[in-house]
Amino acid sequence: MITLKNVTLRRSAKVLLDKVSVTINPGEKVGLVGRNGAGKSTLFALFTGVLHEDSGDFSRPAQWQLAQVEQNMPETEESATDFVLGGDTRLASLRELLVQAENSGDGMAIAHAYTDLADAGEHDAVPRAQALILGLGFKTSELESPVNSFSGGWRMRLQLARALMCPSDLLLLDEPTNHLDLDALVWLEAWLKRYQGTLIVISHDREFLDAVTDVTLHIENQGITRYGGNYSAFETLRSQQLELQQSAFSKQQDKIAHLQKFIDRFKAKASKAKQAQSRVKALERMEKIAPVLADADFTFEFKEPANLPNPMLAISDGVFGYKSEDEGDKVIVRGVNRSVLAGQRIGILGANGQGKSTLVKTIAGDIPLLAGTITQGKGLSIGYFAQQELDVLRPADNPLEHMTRLAREVGPAAREQELRNFLGTFNFSGDMVRQAVGTMSGGEKARLVLAMMVWQRPNLLLMDEPTNHLDLATREALSMALNEFEGTVMLVSHDRHLLRAVCDEFWLVGRGVVAPFDGDLDDYQKYLLDESKRLREQAKLDRTAALVQPVVVAAPRQQDAQHRQQVGARLKPLRKELEQADKRMAQLTQEKAALEARLAGKLAPAALAEDGKLLKAANDELARLEERWLALSGEIESIETTA
Repeated sequence: MITLKNVTLRRSAKVLLDKVSVTINPGEKVGLVGRNGAGKSTLFALFTGVLHEDSGDFSRPAQWQLAQVEQNMPETEESATDFVLGGDTRLASLRELLVQAENSGDGMAIAHAYTDLADAGEHDAVPRAQALILGLGFKTSELESPVNSFSGGWRMRLQLARALMCPSDLLLLDEPTNHLDLDALVWLEAWLKRYQGTLIVISHDREFLDAVTDVTLHIENQGITRYGGNYSAFETLRSQQLELQQSAFSKQQDKIAHLQKFIDRFKAKASKAKQAQSRVKALERMEKIAPVLADADFTFEFKEPANLPNPMLAISDGVFGYKSEDEGDKVIVRGVNRSVLAGQRIGILGANGQGKSTLVKTIAGDIPLLAGTITQGKGLSIGYFAQQELDVLRPADNPLEHMTRLAREVGPAAREQELRNFLGTFNFSGDMVRQAVGTMSGGEKARLVLAMMVWQRPNLLLMDEPTNHLDLATREALSMALNEFEGTVMLVSHDRHLLRAVCDEFWLVGRGVVAPFDGDLDDYQKYLLDESKRLREQAKLDRTAALVQPVVVAAPRQQDAQHRQQVGARLKPLRKELEQADKRMAQLTQEKAALEARLAGKLAPAALAEDGKLLKAANDELARLEERWLALSGEIESIETTA
């Protein structure tokens, strides 16, 4: 287990954790929460050995294998598959031992190396790596693409896949959802639920924390408090504790006042001096209960729009995509005929790569419409928060310079003091208005972008993943501001809490079209799982076709019958097992559906427990079979291509 006993941690002269004691047991899935700057990342640095305790005792089992997501941007021409495969450090070290054994010609060492490699999962390592890559949203055609060919966000997904590939006893994840779409997020949740080791995760996504954690550690006021349960349970328990603390504080204050009144009244009287002195000592011995200090919550609001055109805009026969002089236009979505009305709250859903951001970018005017028309209502004013918006800020300029330029070039005009006051409402006060943006955190930059949007007084908000760098308090403030906004909102987000709180209708971008989605986010999650299954089955068909092709077309005419029989003999049991796996996976899917239907009804406690165990067993077996299916497919493909 991981233990901290009276541990103090500092960053420079600042004490972040003061004499904290906490235990994390093997196999627990822990959510680490607290305001930005409270010390979450510093605690991670202690867990990894980058930092050491300033005082107290910290320990974690020496034999535990640690895995974490590297924060540096990978720069390599390795393929995506090879890069993720490199995350399996045990496999990499065993391969090196095999090379050394082969170079030395030591037959016994070579035999041991092959045995160890087999135990480490060498036979299905590539399919396992590729399953992680595909689960995080990559396409099959990208598995062999160089890492350097991907954008920054996609490279960070590969870093995440590489960490998941590492066989670990302790997995540390710091904001793993920041670069993920909702479909990849759903897949990651399912993967982490199956993870057998100890998980500690920092996240500002409350639904993600609810899904994957069973313990919450809350860092506040240089201390750590452990709560049993996920984030929602933590919120409930903490509010109850604060209520009890406030009640106890009030009672103690009444008692202190009563004692002090007696002391003040009788300390001068000889007959009462002894009793007064005993009350002074009682007051000194009393362990003071601290008052509940409410956090200074961050709030803001969008200004009332100057006007509300209706409709805001209308799209007729719209074709969305990207222009390319070399390869021709790349069409992603076509035939769009939609209107956006005043006051609508639209959540834009869709699996990764289907065109959500392309749709929003085109409406915002960042990229041109390939065909059709977008007619804007008279007086339309768009406020656009893009995923890369933080990169557009000028690193050398400070918030005041950004606002001064915005007021001068876009309006409305304002004096410096007015701009300073406005920035203060977004927690940029004092010297912070003169701090270079390049030295600020992601959350501070995001607040500045929000401030600049609010200043422009838009009537249509286009928001593409606005929460990536926001902490829980700021996300809540954004949710409240969007709910009170009188204009129209179009929102792309993987934060399901924000989508649930803000949106009352959804558009689904998928398979080249944009259509209304008839359902809620739970229905959409089922849609994603069905879509993932459809793509998996399509990939299976494509792979089977590729496996058959070399035998029918590519095999040399001169190949003798004996060789074909040998290859066939090797393939027959593998194909039979593959077929059996397919049948069992279909059977398990039906069993799961039946169990989930029963669990949704009213059951006796014993039956509920039994069905719960059966459902877990079905899920575990299905996961094992899916991995085995990938391994078998890879083995068959290897035999066919080398035959």
